[in-house]
Amino acid sequence: MSPVPANQTTKSGFSRRGFLQVGASVTGGFLLGFSLPAGSRLSAQTAAPAIPDARLNAWIHIAPDDQITFMIHKSEMGQGTVTSLSQLLADELECDWGKFRTEFPPVDRAFGPMQGVVGSQSIRTSWIPLRRAGATAREMLIQAAAQTWGVDKSQCRAQSGVVINTATKASLSYGKLAGAAAKLPVPANVALKDPSQYRYIGKSLKRLDTAGKVNGSTQFGIDARLPGLVYAAVARCPVVGGKVVSFDDKRARAFPGVKQIVPISSGVAVVANNTWSAIQASRLLDIKWDEGPNAAVNTPAITKMFADKTLTPGTLCKKVGDVDAGLKSAAQKVEAVYQAPFLAHAPMEPLNCTADVRPNECHIWASTQMQTVVLGTAVQLTGLKPEQIHVHSMYMGGGFGRRATGDFISDAVEISKAIGVPVKATWSREDDIQHDRYRPAALARFSAGLDTDGWPVAWMNRFACPSIQKSSSGQDPRNGLDSTSTEGLDDLEYDIPNFQAEYHWTETGIPVHYWRAVGFTQNTFFAESFLDELAAAGKKDPVELRRRLLAKSPRLLHVLELAAEKSGWGQPLPTGHSHGVAAVFNVGTYSAQVAEISISSGKVRVHRVVAAVDCGHVVNPAIVQQQIRSAIVYGLTAALKGEITLDKGRVQQTNFHQYDMLRIDEMPVVDVYIVPSTESPGGIGEAGVPAIAPAVCNAVFAATGKRIRQLPIRPDQLA
Repeated sequence: MSPVPANQTTKSGFSRRGFLQVGASVTGGFLLGFSLPAGSRLSAQTAAPAIPDARLNAWIHIAPDDQITFMIHKSEMGQGTVTSLSQLLADELECDWGKFRTEFPPVDRAFGPMQGVVGSQSIRTSWIPLRRAGATAREMLIQAAAQTWGVDKSQCRAQSGVVINTATKASLSYGKLAGAAAKLPVPANVALKDPSQYRYIGKSLKRLDTAGKVNGSTQFGIDARLPGLVYAAVARCPVVGGKVVSFDDKRARAFPGVKQIVPISSGVAVVANNTWSAIQASRLLDIKWDEGPNAAVNTPAITKMFADKTLTPGTLCKKVGDVDAGLKSAAQKVEAVYQAPFLAHAPMEPLNCTADVRPNECHIWASTQMQTVVLGTAVQLTGLKPEQIHVHSMYMGGGFGRRATGDFISDAVEISKAIGVPVKATWSREDDIQHDRYRPAALARFSAGLDTDGWPVAWMNRFACPSIQKSSSGQDPRNGLDSTSTEGLDDLEYDIPNFQAEYHWTETGIPVHYWRAVGFTQNTFFAESFLDELAAAGKKDPVELRRRLLAKSPRLLHVLELAAEKSGWGQPLPTGHSHGVAAVFNVGTYSAQVAEISISSGKVRVHRVVAAVDCGHVVNPAIVQQQIRSAIVYGLTAALKGEITLDKGRVQQTNFHQYDMLRIDEMPVVDVYIVPSTESPGGIGEAGVPAIAPAVCNAVFAATGKRIRQLPIRPDQLA
């Protein structure tokens, strides 16, 4: 699945630029190009230059030997994109799954304004276009067979990579028909299959990327190798936004293997004959820094700023009814303040990029979620035209939003441009933890009113949080609102007659970016935990309270009830065990989770999580289950361990001994129940993250009577 430069020939033997004119492969066969929507919130927020609007960004190639290749511009970082998207195409195409493969195509003007994967949008934006592309190719192959036999098309049907003459039982393989099909006009308005006819959609087919990852043939960004490649590491200012004043490189130059020392925009780069030498030598640089405006930034000051902001009215996000009147007339009032810390992304594959900058072209090999950001970054740094930049998409060892940025791309491009040879720049784990674009810290202040029967009648929250849009693009949020900050607090599914949400856009000087599930990660913790407080104050069962408030949201209500049923909610638990619940609608998917926990020696142990999910029409149930479990690992790690703190502008955590991950012996049993649905698909990669933290914290309250209003959970909160 190796990517190729935009002006070269792929493994399938065609020039993509040539296809735009001729519509067929140079080695024969059939090639159909089509467009998959970008559908990304980043398209409006990226700081990279926009690529001119254009036409095609995915292709099907059918070779004379019956090999079918799907060239897809979505990235694969473990979420199953390669397999699930292939199922959509292969089902409508009626091809032989055993002869199906994928490639990542190159990136250039033909991709339109945004190419990449964020927001769990791969299936959602491709559900109809990919099926239509497969159906179109199928119809053209059937038409080619009908012409070959001199019969009406209605006498032919496609099945498993062949077209069958239903009258004579004769058959022709797709490979034999490919050349003739390539000469036909593309039909409009082809009929898509009825779900009862699906062969691959809805089945837990084995992932297409598993074998390559097991046998080592899959190429991740860090695996890129080129003739004459050198290796680089960058010494960065310990304070965000700081710059080099001067440096002494005598000790670094004397380190074995060091070739060059190069100042670049992010710091001072050491170039060596291997990565280890480059990293070690970079630590020997004697650098004088201008620490800049963030030198005094610290976590307590940020928290106080958030708290002070929320004492006053903010920008109105949503208003229903009259919250002031509802609070005034309430029989009981409940107030609480919640807060969440900055979080690092910490993907297992270190950030890296390989770049080869030449006078008239630039090649980049990268594990990236956003090929467009890579392209735009290279255009800015090299001064070359977009068509002179060739981005090679590699597999990712985790992304979680971190690989949607361009900072790790800039390092390699700048260094290669400066020294004139191909360079692989790799970040150490310390670089990654201390120079991330973090999940924003946030604080939310709540007031709610209950009636005489203990049911909520008014809900008011004010919350403060940095803007990802501002940090990513430099553009102020429109009307002071950034949806990545407000989601999960201004769009609750609960029916409360008087509701108001206000947002304080609060900058801290710390760069922030998308983190798996974005604003829902902290905001669902806030909202679902506070809702549990209302249940306790009104003497209501937490599930029963949610059930009443979700009467107008039947899909979320259904997953709530399913999770409660499958977890044995309300039934006796082992001694010392407690249940907590949370529910959320995000990335187009309805989900609920029940966590079963116990507390021992000042630590929370999560024994079991029951997750119920309604993500619309399911393409691959096994991948849905994998992604929910993966998201729970990620979200539970943050709830129990995750925190980035600052002092004197410096991130205090350096590596996994201070920014710990969930270990295998801490992993709960996770039971995933998928609701059958014929609705359009929702996202799944981020759907399982938001509910786990509040479910666990609500279980802690059930066990101890102590409210967890600040993450991560600490022993002193449990005493």
